Amino acid sequence: MKLFYAAGACSLSPHIVLRELGVPFALESVDLRSKKTETGADFTTINPKGYVPALQLDDGEVLTEGAAIVQYLADKHAPGSLAPLAGSVERARLNGHLNFISAELHKGFSPLFNPALSPESRETALANLGRKLGVVEAVLADGRPFLTGKDFSVADAYLFVTLTWAPKLGVDLAPWPHLVAFSQRVAARNAVQAALAAESAQKAA
Repeated sequence: MKLFYAAGACSLSPHIVLRELGVPFALESVDLRSKKTETGADFTTINPKGYVPALQLDDGEVLTEGAAIVQYLADKHAPGSLAPLAGSVERARLNGHLNFISAELHKGFSPLFNPALSPESRETALANLGRKLGVVEAVLADGRPFLTGKDFSVADAYLFVTLTWAPKLGVDLAPWPHLVAFSQRVAARNAVQAALAAESAQKAA
């Protein structure tokens, strides 16, 4: 398998999942501006959408969309471990978390990546993001270590990645202490540290 990624982007989520699973895989970075991979390939021939992540399987098939990729990986390599079994109520709850992170939280951060955002628009975006962060904060407020309970899941990998964007974008997470504790807890995982180190090394190269 080969994961096409951009350092620090949402592709970090399947990268973490791959390392959690301990399966063999290759990495190839993508310049999202030029749409070229590190080997010079036209990334749009791999993923016509032009964004990461994309996972190329050993048979040449390509999967896109982070939430779909992480579920495929969990089901394929460790059924019931990083994602509850398909068809279960627990899996439906996991999908709810993944959908919220993708459609609400991820998109809530998106406007803040625009350096030309006006102060008024930034204030509106921060207020909107704060409401979304509050929803997830409430989920963790019962003391559970992870979104679905006591066990780390693919949804936690995705949530963690979105939270890594906060300091880069000037978002103070202090009003959401459960999210801060969650982020620290996930950052301490060996697979997460390995993924972050690999992407940092590539970025510095």
